[in-house]
Order: sequence, then structure tokens, then C-alpha cells
Amino acid sequence: MPPLRRIGRPGLIGTAARTAVIAGTASATAGAVNRRQAGKQQAAAEQQAWEAQQQQLAMQEAARQAAAEQAAYAPAPVAAPAQDDLTAKLTQLAQLHAQGILDDAEFAAAKAKLLS
Repeated sequence: MPPLRRIGRPGLIGTAARTAVIAGTASATAGAVNRRQAGKQQAAAEQQAWEAQQQQLAMQEAARQAAAEQAAYAPAPVAAPAQDDLTAKLTQLAQLHAQGILDDAEFAAAKAKLLS
């Protein structure tokens, strides 16, 4: 005679097995969801760090370019005429006047131009 099969509600072992399967599935699903969320958070943090680094590099490059442009457009320092240079020119004018190459009016005009 074949073994008797019980009809109706499952027994204690069947209920425990079903509960274990459901609990295991729920645990596995929760673990997968948590891992996925953690992976997304880590990827977002890495993306933000990369974007911040790129922004900082862009700001540094912009500062370098601004400094280069400022240096390119900065006026060259104007050197004041040296006193020795003025004295040398006046001496040369005096020599030209003494040699007769410049007359009194030309000498006075050149001298006034140098002194102004």
C-alpha cells in the first residue's frame, strides 16, 4: 500500500521550510538592493570628486591664462632718461655750437627741447 498523503494544511516541517525559503529570498533581495545602492552612492561620490578636480584644474588654467594676458598687455616700464645721458647730449650740442655747425638760435632751440 502506498504511503498516505496528507491533505489540507501543511505540517510543521512544511511550514518551517516555506518560512525559511521566504526569509532567505527576502534576505538575498535586501542584500542585493543594499549593494546596488551602495554602489550607486560610491559612483556618485567618485563622480563628484572627479568633477571637483576638473573644476579646480579649469580654475587654475584660467588663472594662468589671465596672468599671461595681464603680463602681455602690461606696459613696459618706462626708464627715465639718465642724468648722464642728458649731460652728454648737452655737451655734444655745446661742441656743435662751438664748432660753428649750430648757430645761436639752433643751439637754443635744441637745448630747450632737451631740457623740456
